[in-house]
Amino acid sequence: MPRLTQADLSNLNHNFEERTPQELIQWAHATFAERVCTISAMQEAGNAVCHMISQLKLPIPVLFVDTGVMFQETLQTRDRLIEEYDLNVITLTPEQTMEQQTEKLGVLYLSPEGQAECCRLRKVEPLHAVAPQYDGVISSLRRSDGGQRVNNPILSIDKKMNTVRVNPLANLSDEQLHQYIEENQVVTNPLHKQGFATIGCNRCTTPVMEGEPKRAGRWRHLGPWSVYCGINPSDSQDPMHEYIEITQDLRDRILGIETDFMI
Repeated sequence: MPRLTQADLSNLNHNFEERTPQELIQWAHATFAERVCTISAMQEAGNAVCHMISQLKLPIPVLFVDTGVMFQETLQTRDRLIEEYDLNVITLTPEQTMEQQTEKLGVLYLSPEGQAECCRLRKVEPLHAVAPQYDGVISSLRRSDGGQRVNNPILSIDKKMNTVRVNPLANLSDEQLHQYIEENQVVTNPLHKQGFATIGCNRCTTPVMEGEPKRAGRWRHLGPWSVYCGINPSDSQDPMHEYIEITQDLRDRILGIETDFMI
């Protein structure tokens, strides 16, 4: 089966730098059709993408992984997106409850190795379980998030899901994101106004003090602050050495070799 590498996407990534997030979302829908989705953790950037999809009236489902230990505010934000934006939000869940997992494996998130396994079981595996349904996944990663994401491309290879990740907000600054949210009155997680720069599970997320890095509130008890959950492959791997295997038709559509859609 033909391979698609990160290098194959270099020209598209160069050309897409001047495109708006909305144009990139439209490209993703035109290219992947019913086999594209977006993922959201109900944080600011993801909710901005959800708002854009709603405004564009595109039938793109939103995948939300409910780990079973989410903040109530996060679940309420999900419900608001469904009601106010008329989105098809698909909630994914782990195979075991947190109680079942703890009974079997102990409290995993108290060590770096355990945290990685806990995130794999509760966040990554539920998403990977539905991966065969999709060829493209719209994410909300931004270079201004810092850390591993500072060089994140608009299009990247997700080897584990065998999909193309589309990051329409990749080159949006914090100021541009917040301007969009304010001007469009985007539904946001109320925890952002309570000191939470990023929001994950209630066991491992705390507010961030002034002057701290954005991710200082994630797994604070473990350190360092650069820890990631593994749900976004670009946080933990070098995409330049990765590839996915797809049909020739899909490869042609992605690279624009045989397509009627232009932006």
